[in-house]
Parts: sequence; structure tokens; C-alpha cells
Amino acid sequence: MFLGTYEHRLMEKGRIALPKKLRSFLKGQKIILRVGLEPCIVGFRDSDWVETTKGELSKPFFLDKEGRDLRRKIFADAEYAELDKHGRFILPKSMMEYANIEEKVIMIGAGDHFEIWSKSKWEEYRKRLG
Repeated sequence: MFLGTYEHRLMEKGRIALPKKLRSFLKGQKIILRVGLEPCIVGFRDSDWVETTKGELSKPFFLDKEGRDLRRKIFADAEYAELDKHGRFILPKSMMEYANIEEKVIMIGAGDHFEIWSKSKWEEYRKRLG
């Protein structure tokens, strides 16, 4: 399970390191990144992504226009991230712009996924959570 809160600075070209505690949960699986529903980037293990999206994929493609539109939105805004041997990966520029991510970021574990927030946006959001 992805747990904890971690503060980071982006490296050159939007590169960031996944904390070792979060990386150990991957168990060799690939990461899928997607824009969040709030202004953040979400990351899933490949198997968790499949589990999370299987409901959308089970809708009949040819008979369900709403299902097709939702499927397009979910998968068009997602992509694989490749970790190097030090657990670093590059955040896509479009996702960074969506989440207002610049230099300082907060990475949080959120159970079945992790989230990457700009530090200022996370602090604002965290205050509203109570």
C-alpha cells in the first residue's frame, strides 16, 4: 500500500525520484501516471490501474457513447513512466502544467496509488481537509 508524505524538488527536465518506501511497493511493476481529478498527478502500479479501470473497460464499446467518451478521457490522459535504477522518472510536461507543478512538490501515498502535488497546492488542499 502506498503510504506517507514526502517533500521533493524536481530535478532537470521534470525528473523526480519515487521515495524508496513507495518504490518497494511496486514489486517490479510499471507505473502509470494520469492527471488527477484535483490539480495533481496520480500514479498507479500497473495491476492496480487495471483493477481501477476494469469497470470502464467492461462497458460495451459499440453501444455506449457515454462509456466510450469516459474511456477516451481516462486513457488519453494517462501514460507509462519508466523508472531508472535509482527510482527516478520524468513527469510529462502536460501533466506538470495541469497540476501547476514547478520546483517543490509533495508526494503522498493514497492507498492504491500515489499523488504528486505542487507544494503550495497541497498545503491549500490539506487545510481544507481539516
